[in-house]
Amino acid sequence: MSPRLQRRYQTEVVPKLSKEFGYGNRHEVPKITKIVVNVGLGAATQNPKLMEKATEELAAVTGQKPLVRKSRKSIANFKLRENQAIGCMVTLRRERMWEFLDRLISVALPRVRDFKGVSPKAFDGRGNYTLGVREQIIFPEVDYDKVERITGMNVTVCTTAGTDAEGRALLAHLGMPFRS
Repeated sequence: MSPRLQRRYQTEVVPKLSKEFGYGNRHEVPKITKIVVNVGLGAATQNPKLMEKATEELAAVTGQKPLVRKSRKSIANFKLRENQAIGCMVTLRRERMWEFLDRLISVALPRVRDFKGVSPKAFDGRGNYTLGVREQIIFPEVDYDKVERITGMNVTVCTTAGTDAEGRALLAHLGMPFRS
């Protein structure tokens, strides 16, 4: 069974975007290719347990084991050595991607304090959208009592849209709550 948001994309969003932008072929309509979730933890250089906890939380949120990212070179001012763990990331595709986006839009974002919508200016010029989340506790999978440190994450939604207007229309039709 396909995810709810994917079915909605195929039945409602594709015809709307075809009509709105005048696409002649169904394959011209922009689609989401992947979602990358990234957690940067500079404080993990002092306390390695933070990295373990962050990978557990990211795995719970995304449903996939994160890849631990290591530093490329030493920087003395930041007390950073080469090959030291400083972050973790997950690349989601197919069903997991649709399920995560559905949970992000319908469950997690409304739980943000004083939420007025996400910025419509965070596109990169090629239709990809990056969203910064300040607290991982907005996801219901993260147990608030077991959180040692509040960490943020970046969520990048990669699309096949050629322009920002097409990418914005795709995400808006999927239900992304943009600020007006």
